[in-house]
Amino acid sequence: MHIRHPNRGFTLLELLVAMFIAAVIFAMGYGAINQAVKNRVGLQEQQAKLLELQTAVRIIEQDFVQLAPRPIRELISGGTNTYQPALISAPNSTTQSSSTQPLVQLTRAGWTNPSGLQRPALQRVAYFFDNGTLRREYYPVLDPTQATTTVRRDIMTHLKSVQIRYMQQGQGDNWQTQWPPLTNTVGVNTTRQRPIAVEITLDTEAWGKIVRIFEIAG
Repeated sequence: MHIRHPNRGFTLLELLVAMFIAAVIFAMGYGAINQAVKNRVGLQEQQAKLLELQTAVRIIEQDFVQLAPRPIRELISGGTNTYQPALISAPNSTTQSSSTQPLVQLTRAGWTNPSGLQRPALQRVAYFFDNGTLRREYYPVLDPTQATTTVRRDIMTHLKSVQIRYMQQGQGDNWQTQWPPLTNTVGVNTTRQRPIAVEITLDTEAWGKIVRIFEIAG
């Protein structure tokens, strides 16, 4: 005679053990997914910073390699006209962490004009370093007045310092920290004088110091 036994179910202890194992597996899976998301966000942030650096260096290079020997008129008090050099930079402005004075001002060629506006291809550009941000400004006209306002763009953030040096013609490897240089050749028009190379040092929080040297066409 064959005796049938009713199907035996799970005990409470077995259910608790199964639930505990499932909870551990879910926790491990969530931790892996959460870490993957954090890694992806960190990678995207690094990519954004790298793109910002590449863009800033490209903009700076385009400005300096197209440096034009064109001084600009400047209206001072009393209505008198004077001239600012094509390239001007003071030594005490190269390492300031926060300043209202520009690091450098220059006149560059090659200003694109896709709209066909009645203006020259020359452009007056200035760079400022303010609280870790490198800012580029340009004037809508070449010879601005006191009422002329600039167009501003922050091209790089998270910087510790910005330094610019200039190599003078005929001075070998003697880099100058200001322009026009203090030592000039007799008969040289300092308002149109240009260096033969420019060195830019960007001290970044992410990658340390980035140094680029741009050759200036004669």
